[in-house]
Amino acid sequence: MSAKTPSNTAKFHSLSRRIVLQFCVFTLVISAVYGLISFTLMYTLEDSFIEQQMQQEADYLSAQQQASGQWPQPMRSNMQLHFSRNTLPDEIRHKALAEPRRKEFFGEQGRHYHIYTIATQPEVLLLAEVSQQLLVRPIRGGVLQFLLISALLVSSIACLIAWFVSRRTTRPLKQLAALVDSALPQQLPQEFASQFPHNEVGILARTLEQSLGGIARALQREKSFTADVSHELRTPLAVIKNTVELWQSQQTGSQQTAHPQTEPGCDQLLMAQIYDAAEQMEKTVQTLLILAREEHATDKHSSTNLMPLVERAILDNSLLLQGKPVTVQLCDSCRVTISANANMLKVLLDNLLSNAFKYTESGEVSIAFSDNSLLIRDTGPGIAADIYPHITDSGVKGAHSTGLGFGLAIVKRLCEHQGWQMTVTNGHGTTISICLSD
Repeated sequence: MSAKTPSNTAKFHSLSRRIVLQFCVFTLVISAVYGLISFTLMYTLEDSFIEQQMQQEADYLSAQQQASGQWPQPMRSNMQLHFSRNTLPDEIRHKALAEPRRKEFFGEQGRHYHIYTIATQPEVLLLAEVSQQLLVRPIRGGVLQFLLISALLVSSIACLIAWFVSRRTTRPLKQLAALVDSALPQQLPQEFASQFPHNEVGILARTLEQSLGGIARALQREKSFTADVSHELRTPLAVIKNTVELWQSQQTGSQQTAHPQTEPGCDQLLMAQIYDAAEQMEKTVQTLLILAREEHATDKHSSTNLMPLVERAILDNSLLLQGKPVTVQLCDSCRVTISANANMLKVLLDNLLSNAFKYTESGEVSIAFSDNSLLIRDTGPGIAADIYPHITDSGVKGAHSTGLGFGLAIVKRLCEHQGWQMTVTNGHGTTISICLSD
């Protein structure tokens, strides 16, 4: 379980590229349909020309037969009269007998025949061998090549036009994306929708403008709230610290006057703990206010000695281990200097160690540092399976927890703020790893 939100690894699909691709595909499809229609028209015109010639020949033969009572020879040398399908050339006879309504037949060695029925009772057929009159077949390869080159040329021009159109279409979107991407939480852009055209992009810009305006107002309310919280919390904490300091100075003076050699009493130890707790609460409040405001600390990358921070956190939370057979193991690997905000890291350590100390009844709590990661392990009961997936959500806690369920939620927000990665491992206790690389 990680405190960082997994990045979106889905493949980027460029809108401009899709526009160009779809435009080119559409142009190729139109070109292919145009080529098919062109070939169909060419063959249709060719057949119409042949049919017209045969019609003229049939009219001439019919007129001569009516005038003389005999059928003359056709005027065109490529045409013959047949008075039965049985007298047709062998290469088409069987097909003509099997398909009496068919008018066009393919013969051998490139010959091509057309049949025109002059009369049916008795049957009179006009047969024309038209292979020398076919115009489309000899130039079919050239026509195909011409259509292909034309399609490629038209597609190239269409792609170029689509590229210009897509650039012009997506330019406002890119400008809007750049505007939103460069926006800072404390300086959200306002009244920018008027810069964009009155179309779908303009609608999107106006919607974003309204949303960012609402976010800006919410951030302003949060800043005002955090300022009030800062004042209201810091004032009583300062009063507590000053009161404890005054009490300690009075007690120290009284003891030196009455019993100079007297050891500090229980009351003094308790007051010292109250003072330390108030001081730590003051630092914690400051850290949480920084988190609430989403402000990056100026010393985020300052050098920090880890060992004193861990030791201090152990001492501050040691009361949680009173009466428990629990051993705290602080590994020498924590003697390192790291690049981190000391206050942030102290809040993190306090939350993690207080949880470990509170819920470990016996066994061991160990703190180590390895591969730029802080490791805190305990032999406690672990995390219940039903809340494990949501353990870093605010208000989520175990059945026997006496807290409010905000400890790990604060740690999660702190990690997100500092660019750290938090991993929680459950089993034979709990192991929490904080990778301090950003």
